[in-house]
Amino acid sequence: MGKYNRFFMIAYFACLTLFAFVSTHQKNEKKSTGPGAVLIPAEKFFFHSFVDCNMAEAWVGDTFRIFPGKYGEDPLWGNAHDLKFADGKNADEVFNKDSSSFTEPLLPANVKPEMDGLHGAVWFEAVYQDTEDASGRTLYAVYHNENYPSTFPYDAATGKGYIDKDWPRGLTGAATPAAVCRIGIMKSSDGGRSWHNKGIFIEDNQPRMILKPHNTSVTFAGGTGDPSAVSSNGYLYLFYGEYGYPGNYNAATYDPVTEWKGQCISVARIKLSDLDAPAGKARRWDGRAFNAAYDGIGKPVENLRLPVEKGGGPASHPASSFFWGPSVSWNTYLHCWVMLMAKSEGPSWKGSSIYISFNKNENLGIGSNAQQWSTPKLLIDKPGRIIWYPSLQPLNNPEDVSAKNTCLKLGKEARLFYKEQYQDSSYYFSEYRIGFEN
Repeated sequence: MGKYNRFFMIAYFACLTLFAFVSTHQKNEKKSTGPGAVLIPAEKFFFHSFVDCNMAEAWVGDTFRIFPGKYGEDPLWGNAHDLKFADGKNADEVFNKDSSSFTEPLLPANVKPEMDGLHGAVWFEAVYQDTEDASGRTLYAVYHNENYPSTFPYDAATGKGYIDKDWPRGLTGAATPAAVCRIGIMKSSDGGRSWHNKGIFIEDNQPRMILKPHNTSVTFAGGTGDPSAVSSNGYLYLFYGEYGYPGNYNAATYDPVTEWKGQCISVARIKLSDLDAPAGKARRWDGRAFNAAYDGIGKPVENLRLPVEKGGGPASHPASSFFWGPSVSWNTYLHCWVMLMAKSEGPSWKGSSIYISFNKNENLGIGSNAQQWSTPKLLIDKPGRIIWYPSLQPLNNPEDVSAKNTCLKLGKEARLFYKEQYQDSSYYFSEYRIGFEN
């Protein structure tokens, strides 16, 4: 179930000292009225376990705990038991641990295709920690869920599931099916050692799947996924990738411009008081307010959608570019929200860049506040590499540990992580810190 053209020339990193670089940046940006970010080269910092998602984490008492990995049934890649947790006194200590020291939590079993329950594979993408539990042990995990017609077949009585007809190609070969993503909630009452499935947060149904002959991107058949979730004024706000058609897909009347207009990074919300029984209670932004149903048609964040003249296009086409995989955090130094995102520029999520955007509205529930993100700026580009799933992580300094900062709450400086693929190898690592500027 996550870029960018920096605010200054990348060549400075090789030829200037950091002090000279920052000074030049500040001189050139005197007239800027918005927040900014400075990349600070740092020693490479490799994570030693499997990551293919946003990093879900929380402080449980004085313990920093992370929940990377994948769990569940997957007919293409094989069933997985890689969703595990690790502990430490700070983020650096945990990220340095070997995968052999990670612990597998108790997770709900997959049910048969025709039954109600957990279908397909899940990745934890964010954790909301119940502020009313002083122990910090009550956690809600927002998970990215992937299914296929074989794991979640269509049920005419409920309208849920998928029909194996004209299904687009999947990632592992021409004869394999594409996945459909959706987003759900799990709850833990013991700090993440065991989890109970609470149901689906948001999804797109069969009529919105984009099928053959139009879906040739080798990504998803449609759906909602790759989320990041933050709390604001009694709600959990979900920023996610929208990959479905904004209406009923019909091969005879399909319009790529219509698809493009309904896709990108979107936002939905649910009351925190509804997290114990979330099914059907979330609402998507519909262009005016959070009025669209959890499985209805919303409107993406306009400023995060790439225009056609800059390569933007429908996610089902292999030549399109679009932002995806948001990672959102509250920055206590800037007093604003920060979003990182990847940019897909080819089939199978190929893209070499990470972007950054800011939103100054602390209360995301007032008017269109949740929509008011700045135009994404290029933060890093690594031609020839594929990079995705960026995240900002706290440092192991006294300030971050004392404030119990996580990927959802950070200060003046943070560590930048991302997944990078080069040739036959892939890593989740950090080679930069980020300094934030007002």
